Amino acid sequence: MSGLGRASALLGAGTLVSRITGLVRTIVLLAAIGSFGEASDAFSIANQLPNNVFTIIQTGVLTAVIIPQIIRAGAHPDGGRAYISKLFTLGTLVFLSATAVAMIAAPLLIALYTSGWDHDQVALATAFAYWCLPQIFFYGLYALIGETLNAKKVFGPYTWSPVANNIVSIVGFLVFIALFGENRNRVHMWDPTMIAVMGATATLGIAVQAGLLLFAWRRTGLSLRPDFQWRGVGLRGVGTLAGWTFLMVIAGQLAGWVQTRVVSEATGHASSTVMMAAWLVFMLPYSIFAISIGTPYFTQIAEHAAEKRDTEVRGDVARCIRVISLFIVGSGVALAVAAVPASRIFTGSVQEAVLAAPVLVCYLVGLLPLALLFIVQRTFYAYGDTRTPFFFTLAQVALIVVFSLIAGAVAPVEQLAASIALGQSVAGIVQTVIAIWILRNRLGGLELPQTLLSLGRFALAAVPAGFAGWGVYLALGAVGGWSAGDTGANFLDRLLGAVGTGVIGLVVVIVYVIVLMMLRAPELSAGTRMLRRFLPGR
Repeated sequence: MSGLGRASALLGAGTLVSRITGLVRTIVLLAAIGSFGEASDAFSIANQLPNNVFTIIQTGVLTAVIIPQIIRAGAHPDGGRAYISKLFTLGTLVFLSATAVAMIAAPLLIALYTSGWDHDQVALATAFAYWCLPQIFFYGLYALIGETLNAKKVFGPYTWSPVANNIVSIVGFLVFIALFGENRNRVHMWDPTMIAVMGATATLGIAVQAGLLLFAWRRTGLSLRPDFQWRGVGLRGVGTLAGWTFLMVIAGQLAGWVQTRVVSEATGHASSTVMMAAWLVFMLPYSIFAISIGTPYFTQIAEHAAEKRDTEVRGDVARCIRVISLFIVGSGVALAVAAVPASRIFTGSVQEAVLAAPVLVCYLVGLLPLALLFIVQRTFYAYGDTRTPFFFTLAQVALIVVFSLIAGAVAPVEQLAASIALGQSVAGIVQTVIAIWILRNRLGGLELPQTLLSLGRFALAAVPAGFAGWGVYLALGAVGGWSAGDTGANFLDRLLGAVGTGVIGLVVVIVYVIVLMMLRAPELSAGTRMLRRFLPGR
């Protein structure tokens, strides 16, 4: 447990810094292109395209397949060197091919993700796409190297390197503002030089992020060389496993495509930019706690599954669920209560923050199920089962599509983004319940009575914590507390939003912990030990 705690703390610290710098990056970006407008939506859609492909590569192939396979390959006489060299050679060719195809198909990709846009806005988005799509190659290398480092228990670099990406982007966007000014949210404001500076900055950050991981490679003890002899090393089995996860992620991308098409009809109201920023804030607790705690557990679960030690796997999954839930419930309530000041960080005015806050709250409804799904789904992967996750994900995708279409038909345009976010959360709840039920039956139990008791304690503690946080929100001025009263003080408004979010969140967490201490929650001990790992010298 000590090793897991140390790894989780390292990942958590890196993720925290990465997400904080990511929020600063978003603030600077939105200062440059605006929160609402045709140009900001054009850049958001174009820059999201390589992220969508990255999701397919990472979630659809690497996370599901590579870590368990590399752990098994470690038993080979050469420690897996030949296998990994072949894998890297094949992966690099795939990433280059995917990037080339995406570049050729850029106009088609933009057309797929937009609806109701005029010719000039589509042209601007397409121009951005040509600059952003090379990120696919660098994202692919980043994921392949990073997942291999995780499999070899070198956890830090994969989490910390995005900080460099954010710093490069922040500097680049500040240069853009210095050269061209702020709030370039209209299509007619853009020329080829501005497009090049903005697009190249985004892509350069991803390239630096991937390149930094190469410096950590020697810690794996493996040497790499180009190897095109792919026959006879089991890559066909990898292809079969990856095929199901590829279909699963494609289905998820289909759901995202439907959401984007519906939201793009409401440009200027429930814009893609606001949904992107709300999702970024939503992902902060998920990344810090679910990913940083779950990733070391996944490596351990994969080792136990390879040795057919099902009892240890059950214990690993149950403990991971309880520890993740401890942090996720508290942080989720804090963000929900502070939704307006948190939204003020990435919006252009208090009015826009009030409009965006419900989107964040509706996403937060699905925070705990998404966090639990992270470890449950990867437990299936540890057993080499990628087929079952495809089917319970298919249920989620179907619900997202249905809810999105209903929202597009009946929701007022100002509430459209929040309605779609809520539909996604409800679909995620259903998906997680199905996944846990199947995994419980397969493993013969998941210590559910003890886990449900823990979740009950967390929920009970969250109630007074939420009320305390709401009281602080009202004391700080509620909706009117996040404006400096000067139309030129936009940065100060965003700073007030960040400070307000921190103050409210701190009060919520303090009350949450006090109530859990009164309830004698045993998970607090594990959580405290993990947090102590953040301290210097630990």
